[in-house]
Amino acid sequence: MDVSLTLWVLTIVGLAALIAVDFFIGRKPHDVSIKEAGIWTVVWIALAGLFGLGLLLFGGGQPAGEFFAGFITEKSLSVDNLFVFVLIMAKFAVPSQYQQRVLLVGVLIALVLRAAFIAAGAAILASFSWVFFLFGAFLIWTAWKLVQEARADEADEEFEENKLLKAAERRFGVADRYHGTKLWIRQNGKRVMTPMLVVMLAIGTTDVLFALDSIPAIFGLTQDPYIVFTANAFALMGLRQLYFLIGGLLKKLVHLSYGLSIILGFIGVKLVLHALHEAGVHAPEISIPVSLGVICAVLIVTTLTSLRASRKQEAAEQAERAAQGGEGAAKDRVGA
Repeated sequence: MDVSLTLWVLTIVGLAALIAVDFFIGRKPHDVSIKEAGIWTVVWIALAGLFGLGLLLFGGGQPAGEFFAGFITEKSLSVDNLFVFVLIMAKFAVPSQYQQRVLLVGVLIALVLRAAFIAAGAAILASFSWVFFLFGAFLIWTAWKLVQEARADEADEEFEENKLLKAAERRFGVADRYHGTKLWIRQNGKRVMTPMLVVMLAIGTTDVLFALDSIPAIFGLTQDPYIVFTANAFALMGLRQLYFLIGGLLKKLVHLSYGLSIILGFIGVKLVLHALHEAGVHAPEISIPVSLGVICAVLIVTTLTSLRASRKQEAAEQAERAAQGGEGAAKDRVGA
C-alpha cells in the first residue's frame, strides 16, 4: 500500500486528537467504573473497525484484511500484558483513582517505543529478506516457551524492575509517597521523582519486552509499516479501558497462554514459508483470510475452554469447602 507523507501526518494527528479527547475526559483522577470502561472499550474497537473499513474503501481488501488480522493479533497479545500491569499496580500500591492516569501515560510511552521498533523492523526487512527466517524461528521458539511455562504453571507472582528503571531511581531518587498526579517534587531541597512517574515508566518500558514477540508477529501478517503502526496504535490505546473491564476475568483465562502460543507458532510458520518463497523455493503461502480465520478461531476456542475449565475448578473448590465444613461440623458434634 502506497502511503504518502500527508496520510502519515494526518493519521498521527488524528490519533493524537483521539488521545487528547480521552485524556481530557479522564483528566480528573477517579475510580473507573465497569460502565465507563465498557463504553470506551466499545468506542476504541468501533474506531478500529471504522479505520479498517476506510482501508477497505480506499485501499482495497488486502490492506483491510491485513489491518484486521494485525489488530486482532495485537489485541489478543496485549491481553497478556494486563497480567503484568496488575502486578506493577500492586507492587507500587497505586491508589485506584490514579490507575487510569498511570495506564494512559504508560501506554503512550509504550506506543512511542513501539513506533521505533516498527521503523527499525521495516528498514531491516526491506534490506535483508533472510530476516524473515529469524523472525519465524523466534516466534516458533516463543510459542514453545509459552506452552512450557503454561504446563509448568510458572507465572510470576511479583514484578521485578528492569535495569533502566532501577538506574533512574538511583539517579534521581524517589519520593516516599504519592503527591496526587505530580511527577516531580522538591524534597529536602532536591528534585526527585514521585512514585507516579516511576510506575508510568514501569508500564511503558515493560511493554517493550512484549513488543519483542508482538512486532515480529504482525510483520508476519503484513510488511506495510503503516498498517503495522496503526494496528498497534488502536490495540494499545484501548488497553487501558480493557484493564478495568476484564481485570477480574483475567484469572479465568486459564488457557490464554496456549491460545497465544498457537497463534505465534502459526504466524512463525507463515513467516518461514514466506521466507522460502522469497528465496525462490516453491513453498505454499498462507493468505490473509486464512490467517484471520485461524486467529479468530483460536481465540474463540481458547476463551470457551478457559471459561469452562474455570467453572469446573470453582465447582470443585466449592465442593471441597462444603466437605471440609461438613467434617468440621461432625467433629463439633462429637466434641459436644
